[in-house]
Amino acid sequence: MTAFASPVHWLPDGTPHNPRFNDRYRGDGDDGRGGILQARHVFLDSCELPHAWSEAPSWTILETGFGLGLNFLATWQAWRADPQAPHHLHYVAIEAWPPTADDLRRGVAAYPELAPLAQELAQRWAGLLPGFHRMAFDEGRVQLTLCIGEVRAMLRELRFEADSVYLDGFTPALNPDMWDPHTLKAVSHLCRRGTRVATWTIARSVRDALAQTGFIVEKVPGLPPKRDCLRGRWDPPWSPRRPEPAPVAPWAGADRRALVIGAGLAGASAAYSLARRGWQVTVLDRAGAPAAGASGLPAGVVAPHVSSDDRLLSQLSRNGVMATLARAAELLPEGDGWAASGVLERRLKGSRELPADWLDPASPGHAWSRPADAAQHSAATLPDDSPAHWHARGGWVCAPALVAAMLAAPGIIWRGNAAVAALRLDRPQTEGGVADGRGWTALSADYTVLAQAPLVVVAAGFDSVDLLTSTGVPALPLNPLRGQLLWGPMPAPPHLLPPFPVNGLGNFITGVPVDGTPSWVLGSSFERGCREAVLRDADSQEVVAKLAELLPASAAALAPQIASGAARAWAAVRCTVPDRLPVVGAPDATALPGLFVSTGMGARGMTLAVLCGELLAAQLAGEPLPVPLRMARALAPQRLLRPS
Repeated sequence: MTAFASPVHWLPDGTPHNPRFNDRYRGDGDDGRGGILQARHVFLDSCELPHAWSEAPSWTILETGFGLGLNFLATWQAWRADPQAPHHLHYVAIEAWPPTADDLRRGVAAYPELAPLAQELAQRWAGLLPGFHRMAFDEGRVQLTLCIGEVRAMLRELRFEADSVYLDGFTPALNPDMWDPHTLKAVSHLCRRGTRVATWTIARSVRDALAQTGFIVEKVPGLPPKRDCLRGRWDPPWSPRRPEPAPVAPWAGADRRALVIGAGLAGASAAYSLARRGWQVTVLDRAGAPAAGASGLPAGVVAPHVSSDDRLLSQLSRNGVMATLARAAELLPEGDGWAASGVLERRLKGSRELPADWLDPASPGHAWSRPADAAQHSAATLPDDSPAHWHARGGWVCAPALVAAMLAAPGIIWRGNAAVAALRLDRPQTEGGVADGRGWTALSADYTVLAQAPLVVVAAGFDSVDLLTSTGVPALPLNPLRGQLLWGPMPAPPHLLPPFPVNGLGNFITGVPVDGTPSWVLGSSFERGCREAVLRDADSQEVVAKLAELLPASAAALAPQIASGAARAWAAVRCTVPDRLPVVGAPDATALPGLFVSTGMGARGMTLAVLCGELLAAQLAGEPLPVPLRMARALAPQRLLRPS
């Protein structure tokens, strides 16, 4: 299924009309304004909002048909206006045929109070390929997870318990898949007893289907021109069978203290995501400063991986780009610590093709990656016929600055010069039925206790191997990958260096502030199996040779500076796994409860670390995941621990 911007046509009276679904946005066949008029009230009122969420720490809403987004906008507005609203609002919406950004703006024409919210949403509304798209608003307290795809397929990719459910307003005649018993059963799998449900579809077949899946509903007065709507709750008279859970079960303990081992991007991201959810986090690292390992590079490229079949790694990388750039925008000054500059990828040495349909400007993939145009070729001093992709939603981030900003968040304590040599599980001892165990203990090489907490996240790069081995976990196939780069001050203008990052054979970034000086960064070499961050002259020559092939004019412009010794070399050891996917989750939740890992990101740590931290923390919180369930399972450690 290929999702695309739906053909919404606007009638002379301002009514949206989509021929794909006959009267897609009209509601239940009324005069054309019914669905729009009610969108602001039926679901909030029928789900007893905002009264029901009063003083709850968080609230999760599932909507099975996003449409023009009026239900989301009205709920967001109610949340903003309510002084007793939950701290976090999670809104998960499914839509197979997303409208355009202009449609979102026009959809609120009759409701000027929603216009600012619609404008804020429309600014993020691009590149809506099939899959999950996470958008955060109001300092991350409102999170919209937009699931692009057919409703039943998307429901299978979700695992959480909704507090409220907004059911699509189509009649069974217009949207039979929505009211199919299998679809409603999938909706019920995302409910807890008491979950509120509402829809303005009142057909008898709908009421019967809801009753068969455990929903108790009743007709209640609607709003003109609708006479009635349905409201109710999920409360089956049987003991429901739950679907297979997510790879990480929600944390059930009351003690919300956590240890994170490693103060690079992976560790800082996990710590930050946990702290935002109320955890008290202690971060330990062997070095005297954060980001002393592979995350200490002056700047890194954030860009999607592309493939002609849009495989899982490509989809994951897009989720990572969204998460990383959103975190950077939240914590760092643009142009100083990060920039959404776009990234040019030269197609050299077996480079990857774009999916064929992305070449169409109307395709959502075109908003992500497309053939580079003449202006981009010119800015990189490349011939117009030089094959290259332009990743419009890419950029660069100063990794040490992002790490420092995340570790400075409330709820996080950072401790350097604290080398953890082993982890010990102190199993709870019960006396009189009260558990008094400490959970996990971090030990130094001389068995000094460094810290204790019921939960520990190992995010120490290749050092994770030894730490996990100390717990008895079967060895993960983690491999060291040493890399070396060069960096130096920007030459005086005019110069021939591109204004955006370029990759395709290593990568080259310009205009990055390093110690207050605008600089360029060139990397990287790849040496497999090397555990030491040594500097080699041969590697410096290698990356310079890569630049000469990637960007000949830039290499010539920097040649005098490099020859004079003004450029500086830097090296670090990254951590990879054979399938090139990160490792996120619990190695053995039964035998080693409270032990988690986030590592194996290789050369994509800048793109994937923030997303991995969010994925782990969301699972522990029982929240909607930022990626589809199948993707979370693909990253779980168990895939690497199964016997061959």
